[in-house]
Amino acid sequence: MYNEMFRDSALRAEYAVIDAWLKKHGPVALLERQAEAEELFRRIGITFAVYTEGTDPDRLIPFDMVPRVFNESEWSIVERGSIQRANALNCFIADVYGARNIVKEGIMPEEMILKNPAYLKQMNGYRPPNDIWSHIIGVDIVRTGEGQFYVLEDNCRTPSGVSYVLQNREVMHRMFPDLFEGGHVRPVDGYGELLATAMQDVAPANCSGRPTLALLTPGQYNSAYYEHYFLADLMGIELVEGSDMFVEDDIVYMRTTNGPERVDVLYRRLDDDFMDPEVFFEGSTLGVPGIIRAMKAGNITLVNAPGTGIADDKSIYTYVPDMIRFYLNEEPIIENVPTYCCERPDELKYVLDHLAELVVKEVHGSGGYGMLVGPTSTPEQVEEFRAKLVANPTNYIAQPTLALSTSPVLTPDGMSPRHVDLRPFVISGKKTALIPSGLTRVALQEGSLVVNSSQGGGVKDTWVLSSDRTSHA
Repeated sequence: MYNEMFRDSALRAEYAVIDAWLKKHGPVALLERQAEAEELFRRIGITFAVYTEGTDPDRLIPFDMVPRVFNESEWSIVERGSIQRANALNCFIADVYGARNIVKEGIMPEEMILKNPAYLKQMNGYRPPNDIWSHIIGVDIVRTGEGQFYVLEDNCRTPSGVSYVLQNREVMHRMFPDLFEGGHVRPVDGYGELLATAMQDVAPANCSGRPTLALLTPGQYNSAYYEHYFLADLMGIELVEGSDMFVEDDIVYMRTTNGPERVDVLYRRLDDDFMDPEVFFEGSTLGVPGIIRAMKAGNITLVNAPGTGIADDKSIYTYVPDMIRFYLNEEPIIENVPTYCCERPDELKYVLDHLAELVVKEVHGSGGYGMLVGPTSTPEQVEEFRAKLVANPTNYIAQPTLALSTSPVLTPDGMSPRHVDLRPFVISGKKTALIPSGLTRVALQEGSLVVNSSQGGGVKDTWVLSSDRTSHA
Protein backbone atom coordinates (compact mmCIF):
# COMPACT_ATOMS: atom_id res chain seq x y z
CA MET A 1 0.00 0.00 0.00
CA TYR A 2 1.51 3.32 -1.10
CA ASN A 3 1.97 5.90 1.67
CA GLU A 4 2.20 9.38 0.16
CA MET A 5 4.13 10.85 3.09
CA PHE A 6 6.80 8.14 3.39
CA ARG A 7 8.88 6.13 0.95
CA ASP A 8 10.44 2.97 2.40
CA SER A 9 9.73 4.35 5.89
CA ALA A 10 11.69 7.54 5.07
CA LEU A 11 9.96 10.92 4.98
CA ARG A 12 9.45 12.21 1.43
CA ALA A 13 11.04 15.61 0.85
CA GLU A 14 7.70 17.06 -0.25
CA TYR A 15 6.33 16.51 3.25
CA ALA A 16 9.25 18.03 5.19
CA VAL A 17 7.33 21.23 5.99
CA ILE A 18 4.26 19.24 7.02
CA ASP A 19 6.32 16.98 9.24
CA ALA A 20 7.99 19.93 10.99
CA TRP A 21 4.58 21.57 11.47
CA LEU A 22 3.11 18.40 12.99
CA LYS A 23 6.02 18.05 15.40
CA LYS A 24 5.87 21.71 16.37
CA HIS A 25 2.17 21.70 17.32
CA GLY A 26 1.51 18.08 18.25
CA PRO A 27 -1.72 16.15 17.58
CA VAL A 28 -3.62 17.39 20.66
CA ALA A 29 -3.21 21.08 19.79
CA LEU A 30 -3.94 20.42 16.13
CA LEU A 31 -7.13 18.55 16.97
CA GLU A 32 -8.24 21.61 18.93
CA ARG A 33 -7.46 23.82 15.93
CA GLN A 34 -9.30 21.37 13.69
CA ALA A 35 -12.41 21.81 15.83
CA GLU A 36 -11.97 25.58 15.47
CA ALA A 37 -11.71 25.17 11.71
CA GLU A 38 -14.91 23.15 11.57
CA GLU A 39 -16.68 25.77 13.66
CA LEU A 40 -15.43 28.38 11.20
CA PHE A 41 -16.83 26.30 8.33
CA ARG A 42 -20.17 26.20 10.11
CA ARG A 43 -20.22 29.97 10.65
CA ILE A 44 -19.34 30.60 7.02
CA GLY A 45 -22.10 28.21 5.99
CA ILE A 46 -20.05 25.45 4.35
CA THR A 47 -22.49 22.63 4.95
CA PHE A 48 -23.66 19.57 3.05
CA ALA A 49 -26.89 17.69 3.61
CA VAL A 50 -29.26 15.53 1.62
CA TYR A 51 -32.61 16.82 2.86
CA THR A 52 -34.57 13.77 1.78
CA GLU A 53 -32.53 11.73 4.26
CA GLY A 54 -33.83 13.76 7.20
CA THR A 55 -30.26 14.51 8.30
CA ASP A 56 -28.93 17.67 9.88
CA PRO A 57 -29.31 20.45 7.27
CA ASP A 58 -26.19 22.05 8.73
CA ARG A 59 -24.08 18.89 8.47
CA LEU A 60 -20.39 19.52 7.86
CA ILE A 61 -18.12 17.47 5.68
CA PRO A 62 -15.36 16.51 8.14
CA PHE A 63 -12.17 18.48 7.53
CA ASP A 64 -8.74 16.98 8.20
CA MET A 65 -5.98 19.48 8.96
CA VAL A 66 -3.07 17.60 7.37
CA PRO A 67 -2.62 18.74 3.74
CA ARG A 68 -1.99 16.31 0.91
CA VAL A 69 1.06 17.22 -1.18
CA PHE A 70 1.95 16.77 -4.87
CA ASN A 71 5.31 17.69 -6.35
CA GLU A 72 5.65 19.19 -9.82
CA SER A 73 6.18 15.94 -11.72
CA GLU A 74 3.28 14.19 -9.97
CA TRP A 75 0.97 17.08 -10.68
CA SER A 76 2.06 17.18 -14.31
CA ILE A 77 0.62 13.69 -14.79
CA VAL A 78 -2.65 14.66 -13.10
CA GLU A 79 -2.94 17.93 -15.02
CA ARG A 80 -2.09 16.61 -18.47
CA GLY A 81 -4.16 13.46 -18.00
CA SER A 82 -7.22 15.37 -16.78
CA ILE A 83 -7.08 17.89 -19.63
CA GLN A 84 -6.66 15.10 -22.18
CA ARG A 85 -9.64 13.28 -20.77
CA ALA A 86 -11.85 16.39 -20.72
CA ASN A 87 -11.01 17.11 -24.36
CA ALA A 88 -11.87 13.56 -25.42
CA LEU A 89 -15.12 13.54 -23.45
CA ASN A 90 -16.24 16.78 -25.06
CA CYS A 91 -15.49 15.31 -28.49
CA PHE A 92 -17.52 12.25 -27.57
CA ILE A 93 -20.57 14.18 -26.37
CA ALA A 94 -20.50 16.29 -29.54
CA ASP A 95 -20.30 13.09 -31.57
CA VAL A 96 -23.20 11.49 -29.68
CA TYR A 97 -25.50 14.34 -30.63
CA GLY A 98 -23.95 14.71 -34.07
CA ALA A 99 -22.53 12.28 -36.64
CA ARG A 100 -21.84 9.39 -34.19
CA ASN A 101 -18.62 8.50 -35.94
CA ILE A 102 -17.55 6.43 -32.96
CA VAL A 103 -20.49 4.14 -33.72
CA LYS A 104 -19.90 4.14 -37.48
CA GLU A 105 -16.30 3.06 -36.91
CA GLY A 106 -17.46 0.13 -34.78
CA ILE A 107 -15.76 1.34 -31.61
CA MET A 108 -18.95 1.59 -29.54
CA PRO A 109 -22.36 -0.04 -30.06
CA GLU A 110 -25.10 2.51 -30.69
CA GLU A 111 -27.41 0.84 -28.18
CA MET A 112 -25.10 1.97 -25.37
CA ILE A 113 -26.06 5.51 -26.33
CA LEU A 114 -29.72 5.05 -27.18
CA LYS A 115 -30.55 2.96 -24.08
CA ASN A 116 -28.73 5.29 -21.72
CA PRO A 117 -31.17 7.21 -19.46
CA ALA A 118 -28.91 10.28 -19.65
CA TYR A 119 -29.10 10.41 -23.45
CA LEU A 120 -31.42 13.23 -24.52
CA LYS A 121 -32.74 12.84 -28.05
CA GLN A 122 -33.90 16.47 -27.84
CA MET A 123 -30.26 17.55 -28.10
CA ASN A 124 -29.57 15.81 -31.41
CA GLY A 125 -28.24 18.25 -33.99
CA TYR A 126 -27.50 21.01 -31.49
CA ARG A 127 -24.00 22.50 -31.55
CA PRO A 128 -22.97 24.66 -28.60
CA PRO A 129 -20.44 27.48 -29.04
CA ASN A 130 -16.97 26.09 -29.77
CA ASP A 131 -18.51 22.59 -29.67
CA ILE A 132 -17.94 22.57 -25.90
CA TRP A 133 -20.66 20.61 -24.10
CA SER A 134 -19.13 20.04 -20.69
CA HIS A 135 -17.36 23.21 -19.58
CA ILE A 136 -16.64 21.97 -16.05
CA ILE A 137 -15.55 18.35 -15.64
CA GLY A 138 -14.55 16.64 -12.41
CA VAL A 139 -12.18 13.71 -12.95
CA ASP A 140 -11.97 11.29 -10.01
CA ILE A 141 -8.42 9.96 -9.76
CA VAL A 142 -6.84 7.39 -7.46
CA ARG A 143 -3.22 6.53 -6.87
CA THR A 144 -1.64 3.15 -6.25
CA GLY A 145 2.09 3.84 -6.35
CA GLU A 146 4.96 6.04 -7.51
CA GLY A 147 3.63 7.78 -10.62
CA GLN A 148 0.76 5.29 -10.83
CA PHE A 149 -2.58 7.05 -11.26
CA TYR A 150 -5.95 5.72 -12.48
CA VAL A 151 -9.22 7.43 -13.35
CA LEU A 152 -12.06 6.03 -11.28
CA GLU A 153 -14.91 7.91 -12.94
CA ASP A 154 -15.85 11.09 -14.81
CA ASN A 155 -18.31 13.82 -13.79
CA CYS A 156 -19.46 15.77 -16.85
CA ARG A 157 -22.92 16.87 -15.75
CA THR A 158 -22.74 19.14 -12.69
CA PRO A 159 -19.62 18.20 -10.70
CA SER A 160 -19.58 19.66 -7.20
CA GLY A 161 -16.94 20.22 -4.54
CA VAL A 162 -14.72 23.02 -5.84
CA SER A 163 -15.92 25.36 -3.06
CA TYR A 164 -14.27 23.00 -0.57
CA VAL A 165 -11.00 23.19 -2.52
CA LEU A 166 -10.96 26.95 -2.20
CA GLN A 167 -12.31 27.22 1.34
CA ASN A 168 -10.03 24.49 2.69
CA ARG A 169 -7.09 26.59 1.51
CA GLU A 170 -8.58 29.80 2.88
CA VAL A 171 -9.12 28.30 6.33
CA MET A 172 -5.67 26.71 6.46
CA HIS A 173 -4.05 29.97 5.39
CA ARG A 174 -6.03 31.95 7.95
CA MET A 175 -5.19 29.59 10.82
CA PHE A 176 -1.57 28.81 9.90
CA PRO A 177 -0.17 31.60 7.69
CA ASP A 178 3.39 30.65 8.63
CA LEU A 179 2.86 27.19 7.17
CA PHE A 180 2.60 28.67 3.69
CA GLU A 181 5.63 30.93 4.03
CA GLY A 182 7.93 27.93 3.75
CA GLY A 183 5.60 25.50 2.00
CA HIS A 184 6.13 26.73 -1.57
CA VAL A 185 2.49 26.06 -2.37
CA ARG A 186 0.98 27.16 -5.66
CA PRO A 187 -2.10 29.41 -5.25
CA VAL A 188 -5.69 28.41 -5.99
CA ASP A 189 -7.32 31.82 -5.99
CA GLY A 190 -7.58 31.99 -9.78
CA TYR A 191 -10.53 29.60 -10.08
CA GLY A 192 -13.24 32.25 -10.21
CA GLU A 193 -11.48 34.19 -12.95
CA LEU A 194 -10.76 30.97 -14.88
CA LEU A 195 -14.42 29.92 -14.78
CA ALA A 196 -15.80 33.37 -15.59
CA THR A 197 -13.43 33.70 -18.55
CA ALA A 198 -14.46 30.28 -19.86
CA MET A 199 -18.12 31.28 -19.60
CA GLN A 200 -17.43 34.49 -21.52
CA ASP A 201 -15.56 32.45 -24.14
CA VAL A 202 -18.72 30.46 -24.94
CA ALA A 203 -21.11 33.35 -25.33
CA PRO A 204 -23.97 32.46 -27.72
CA ALA A 205 -23.96 33.41 -31.39
CA ASN A 206 -26.48 36.22 -30.91
CA CYS A 207 -24.70 37.86 -28.00
CA SER A 208 -23.38 41.34 -28.78
CA GLY A 209 -20.91 42.93 -26.44
CA ARG A 210 -19.81 41.58 -23.08
CA PRO A 211 -21.99 38.59 -22.11
CA THR A 212 -24.08 38.70 -18.95
CA LEU A 213 -23.42 35.65 -16.75
CA ALA A 214 -25.59 34.07 -14.06
CA LEU A 215 -25.73 30.89 -11.98
CA LEU A 216 -28.95 28.86 -11.71
CA THR A 217 -29.60 27.02 -8.44
CA PRO A 218 -32.49 24.73 -7.44
CA GLY A 219 -32.62 26.72 -4.20
CA GLN A 220 -31.54 26.64 -0.59
CA TYR A 221 -32.71 23.07 0.03
CA ASN A 222 -30.22 21.63 -2.44
CA SER A 223 -27.30 19.86 -0.75
CA ALA A 224 -24.76 21.97 -2.69
CA TYR A 225 -26.54 25.31 -2.26
CA TYR A 226 -23.62 26.81 -0.35
CA GLU A 227 -21.38 26.10 -3.33
CA HIS A 228 -23.84 27.75 -5.73
CA TYR A 229 -23.87 30.89 -3.59
CA PHE A 230 -20.11 30.79 -3.13
CA LEU A 231 -19.32 30.49 -6.85
CA ALA A 232 -21.76 33.22 -7.89
CA ASP A 233 -20.22 35.54 -5.30
CA LEU A 234 -16.70 34.54 -6.36
CA MET A 235 -17.40 35.47 -10.00
CA GLY A 236 -19.47 38.52 -9.13
CA ILE A 237 -22.53 37.26 -11.00
CA GLU A 238 -26.20 36.87 -10.08
CA LEU A 239 -27.43 33.73 -8.31
CA VAL A 240 -30.90 32.98 -9.67
CA GLU A 241 -33.66 30.41 -9.33
CA GLY A 242 -35.99 29.37 -12.12
CA SER A 243 -38.73 31.65 -10.81
CA ASP A 244 -36.37 34.62 -11.22
CA MET A 245 -36.20 34.07 -14.99
CA PHE A 246 -38.45 34.08 -18.02
CA VAL A 247 -38.20 33.69 -21.79
CA GLU A 248 -39.62 36.17 -24.27
CA ASP A 249 -39.07 35.99 -28.05
CA ASP A 250 -36.59 33.18 -27.41
CA ILE A 251 -34.46 35.44 -25.21
CA VAL A 252 -33.81 34.65 -21.54
CA TYR A 253 -34.20 37.39 -18.96
CA MET A 254 -33.74 37.57 -15.22
CA ARG A 255 -35.83 39.82 -13.05
CA THR A 256 -33.83 42.51 -11.25
CA THR A 257 -34.69 45.57 -9.20
CA ASN A 258 -33.90 47.62 -12.32
CA GLY A 259 -36.20 45.55 -14.52
CA PRO A 260 -35.56 42.56 -16.81
CA GLU A 261 -31.93 41.92 -17.77
CA ARG A 262 -30.88 39.60 -20.57
CA VAL A 263 -28.80 36.54 -19.62
CA ASP A 264 -26.30 35.24 -22.17
CA VAL A 265 -24.48 32.44 -20.33
CA LEU A 266 -26.06 30.45 -17.51
CA TYR A 267 -24.07 28.11 -15.27
CA ARG A 268 -26.82 25.71 -14.31
CA ARG A 269 -26.61 23.55 -11.20
CA LEU A 270 -29.96 21.92 -11.96
CA ASP A 271 -30.54 18.43 -13.35
CA ASP A 272 -31.56 18.06 -16.99
CA ASP A 273 -35.05 16.79 -16.21
CA PHE A 274 -36.00 20.00 -14.42
CA MET A 275 -34.43 22.57 -16.78
CA ASP A 276 -37.39 23.22 -19.06
CA PRO A 277 -40.94 21.90 -18.53
CA GLU A 278 -41.67 22.52 -22.23
CA VAL A 279 -39.06 19.91 -23.23
CA PHE A 280 -38.30 17.63 -20.28
CA PHE A 281 -40.32 16.98 -17.09
CA GLU A 282 -43.47 19.03 -17.60
CA GLY A 283 -44.18 19.25 -13.89
CA SER A 284 -40.92 21.04 -13.08
CA THR A 285 -41.22 24.32 -11.20
CA LEU A 286 -37.45 24.68 -10.79
CA GLY A 287 -36.50 25.40 -14.39
CA VAL A 288 -37.31 28.02 -17.00
CA PRO A 289 -40.03 27.33 -19.59
CA GLY A 290 -38.63 27.94 -23.07
CA ILE A 291 -34.95 28.03 -22.15
CA ILE A 292 -34.06 25.13 -24.46
CA ARG A 293 -35.79 26.98 -27.31
CA ALA A 294 -33.66 30.02 -26.51
CA MET A 295 -30.53 27.90 -26.39
CA LYS A 296 -31.18 26.35 -29.79
CA ALA A 297 -31.94 29.80 -31.21
CA GLY A 298 -28.42 30.90 -30.25
CA ASN A 299 -29.53 33.30 -27.53
CA ILE A 300 -28.12 31.60 -24.43
CA THR A 301 -25.40 29.10 -23.58
CA LEU A 302 -26.02 26.58 -20.80
CA VAL A 303 -22.97 25.52 -18.79
CA ASN A 304 -22.85 22.52 -18.78
CA ALA A 305 -25.15 21.72 -21.69
CA PRO A 306 -28.10 19.35 -21.19
CA GLY A 307 -27.25 15.80 -22.24
CA THR A 308 -23.69 15.78 -20.93
CA GLY A 309 -24.65 13.09 -18.41
CA ILE A 310 -24.26 10.54 -21.20
CA ALA A 311 -20.51 10.65 -20.45
CA ASP A 312 -20.99 10.01 -16.71
CA ASP A 313 -22.29 6.50 -17.27
CA LYS A 314 -19.97 3.86 -15.82
CA SER A 315 -20.38 1.64 -18.89
CA ILE A 316 -19.47 4.53 -21.19
CA TYR A 317 -16.46 5.12 -18.91
CA THR A 318 -14.93 1.86 -20.12
CA TYR A 319 -14.64 3.34 -23.62
CA VAL A 320 -12.85 6.58 -22.67
CA PRO A 321 -9.35 5.24 -23.51
CA ASP A 322 -10.73 4.36 -26.96
CA MET A 323 -12.21 7.87 -27.21
CA ILE A 324 -8.79 9.39 -26.52
CA ARG A 325 -7.24 7.32 -29.29
CA PHE A 326 -10.12 7.91 -31.71
CA TYR A 327 -10.74 11.63 -31.27
CA LEU A 328 -7.30 12.88 -30.21
CA ASN A 329 -5.02 10.28 -31.82
CA GLU A 330 -3.15 10.00 -28.50
CA GLU A 331 -2.51 7.34 -25.92
CA PRO A 332 -4.15 7.86 -22.51
CA ILE A 333 -1.91 9.64 -20.04
CA ILE A 334 -3.93 8.21 -17.12
CA GLU A 335 -5.52 4.82 -17.64
CA ASN A 336 -8.90 3.62 -16.43
CA VAL A 337 -9.21 1.23 -13.54
CA PRO A 338 -9.64 -2.22 -15.17
CA THR A 339 -13.41 -2.65 -15.43
CA TYR A 340 -15.78 -5.52 -16.15
CA CYS A 341 -19.08 -4.73 -17.90
CA CYS A 342 -21.57 -7.16 -16.43
CA GLU A 343 -23.80 -6.95 -19.51
CA ARG A 344 -21.15 -9.01 -21.34
CA PRO A 345 -21.76 -12.69 -20.52
CA ASP A 346 -18.09 -13.68 -20.20
CA GLU A 347 -17.31 -10.72 -17.94
CA LEU A 348 -20.44 -11.33 -15.87
CA LYS A 349 -19.32 -14.92 -15.30
CA TYR A 350 -15.93 -13.72 -14.07
CA VAL A 351 -17.57 -11.19 -11.73
CA LEU A 352 -19.93 -13.78 -10.27
CA ASP A 353 -17.02 -16.18 -9.73
CA HIS A 354 -14.92 -13.50 -7.96
CA LEU A 355 -17.61 -11.36 -6.35
CA ALA A 356 -16.04 -11.34 -2.89
CA GLU A 357 -12.83 -9.87 -4.38
CA LEU A 358 -14.35 -7.03 -6.44
CA VAL A 359 -16.02 -3.66 -6.11
CA VAL A 360 -19.40 -3.69 -7.87
CA LYS A 361 -21.15 -0.43 -8.78
CA GLU A 362 -24.43 0.59 -10.32
CA VAL A 363 -23.89 2.00 -13.79
CA HIS A 364 -25.82 5.18 -12.94
CA GLY A 365 -25.00 5.23 -9.23
CA SER A 366 -23.22 8.06 -7.41
CA GLY A 367 -22.26 9.19 -3.95
CA GLY A 368 -21.07 5.74 -2.88
CA TYR A 369 -24.61 4.35 -2.90
CA GLY A 370 -25.68 1.06 -4.48
CA MET A 371 -22.25 -0.54 -4.43
CA LEU A 372 -20.59 -3.63 -3.03
CA VAL A 373 -17.03 -3.63 -1.70
CA GLY A 374 -16.48 -7.37 -1.78
CA PRO A 375 -13.48 -7.76 0.58
CA THR A 376 -15.20 -5.81 3.37
CA SER A 377 -18.71 -7.22 2.87
CA THR A 378 -20.42 -10.04 4.71
CA PRO A 379 -21.28 -13.29 2.90
CA GLU A 380 -24.93 -12.26 3.11
CA GLN A 381 -24.22 -8.93 1.37
CA VAL A 382 -22.24 -10.69 -1.34
CA GLU A 383 -25.09 -13.11 -2.02
CA GLU A 384 -27.59 -10.26 -2.07
CA PHE A 385 -25.56 -8.55 -4.78
CA ARG A 386 -25.17 -11.80 -6.67
CA ALA A 387 -28.95 -11.96 -7.02
CA LYS A 388 -29.03 -8.35 -8.25
CA LEU A 389 -26.38 -9.06 -10.86
CA VAL A 390 -28.16 -12.13 -12.17
CA ALA A 391 -31.48 -10.29 -12.34
CA ASN A 392 -30.15 -7.15 -14.07
CA PRO A 393 -26.53 -7.47 -15.22
CA THR A 394 -26.65 -4.39 -17.50
CA ASN A 395 -27.07 -2.23 -14.40
CA TYR A 396 -23.62 -3.01 -13.01
CA ILE A 397 -19.90 -2.82 -13.61
CA ALA A 398 -17.17 -4.33 -11.44
CA GLN A 399 -13.58 -3.38 -10.70
CA PRO A 400 -10.72 -4.94 -8.77
CA THR A 401 -10.14 -3.65 -5.26
CA LEU A 402 -7.18 -1.35 -5.75
CA ALA A 403 -4.67 -0.69 -3.01
CA LEU A 404 -5.44 3.03 -2.90
CA SER A 405 -2.71 5.31 -1.62
CA THR A 406 -2.95 6.66 1.90
CA SER A 407 -2.40 10.09 3.38
CA PRO A 408 -2.02 10.88 7.10
CA VAL A 409 -4.97 12.19 9.10
CA LEU A 410 -5.29 13.51 12.62
CA THR A 411 -7.00 11.17 15.07
CA PRO A 412 -7.33 11.27 18.88
CA ASP A 413 -4.58 8.64 18.95
CA GLY A 414 -2.20 10.62 16.76
CA MET A 415 -1.44 10.40 13.04
CA SER A 416 -2.87 7.52 11.06
CA PRO A 417 -2.98 6.68 7.32
CA ARG A 418 -6.30 6.78 5.47
CA HIS A 419 -7.23 6.11 1.84
CA VAL A 420 -7.71 9.12 -0.44
CA ASP A 421 -8.79 10.06 -3.94
CA LEU A 422 -8.64 13.32 -5.89
CA ARG A 423 -11.08 15.32 -8.01
CA PRO A 424 -9.43 18.04 -10.09
CA PHE A 425 -11.85 20.38 -11.87
CA VAL A 426 -11.12 20.96 -15.55
CA ILE A 427 -12.47 24.16 -17.14
CA SER A 428 -12.96 24.43 -20.91
CA GLY A 429 -13.42 27.69 -22.80
CA LYS A 430 -11.07 28.86 -25.53
CA LYS A 431 -8.50 26.79 -23.66
CA THR A 432 -8.72 23.85 -21.29
CA ALA A 433 -7.09 24.32 -17.90
CA LEU A 434 -7.34 23.64 -14.17
CA ILE A 435 -6.10 25.24 -10.99
CA PRO A 436 -3.15 23.54 -9.23
CA SER A 437 -5.22 21.73 -6.64
CA GLY A 438 -8.26 19.50 -6.37
CA LEU A 439 -10.74 18.02 -3.95
CA THR A 440 -8.96 15.39 -1.89
CA ARG A 441 -11.56 13.16 -0.29
CA VAL A 442 -10.48 10.89 2.53
CA ALA A 443 -12.06 7.76 3.98
CA LEU A 444 -11.95 8.64 7.66
CA GLN A 445 -12.94 5.17 8.81
CA GLU A 446 -9.84 3.01 9.18
CA GLY A 447 -9.52 0.53 6.33
CA SER A 448 -12.46 1.95 4.38
CA LEU A 449 -12.13 2.59 0.64
CA VAL A 450 -15.30 4.74 0.41
CA VAL A 451 -14.34 8.42 0.40
CA ASN A 452 -17.70 9.97 -0.55
CA SER A 453 -18.94 12.70 1.78
CA SER A 454 -22.41 11.13 1.73
CA GLN A 455 -20.82 8.00 3.20
CA GLY A 456 -18.88 9.71 6.01
CA GLY A 457 -15.76 10.71 4.09
CA GLY A 458 -13.87 13.93 4.78
CA VAL A 459 -11.80 16.45 2.84
CA LYS A 460 -8.28 17.88 2.94
CA ASP A 461 -6.40 20.86 1.56
CA THR A 462 -4.45 19.76 -1.53
CA TRP A 463 -1.05 21.28 -2.15
CA VAL A 464 0.86 21.45 -5.44
CA LEU A 465 4.43 22.56 -4.88
CA SER A 466 5.92 25.30 -7.01
CA SER A 467 8.69 24.25 -9.37
CA ASP A 468 10.73 27.38 -8.58
CA ARG A 469 10.32 26.79 -4.83
CA THR A 470 8.88 30.30 -4.46
CA SER A 471 6.48 30.81 -1.57
CA HIS A 472 2.84 31.23 -2.47
CA ALA A 473 -0.41 31.20 -0.55
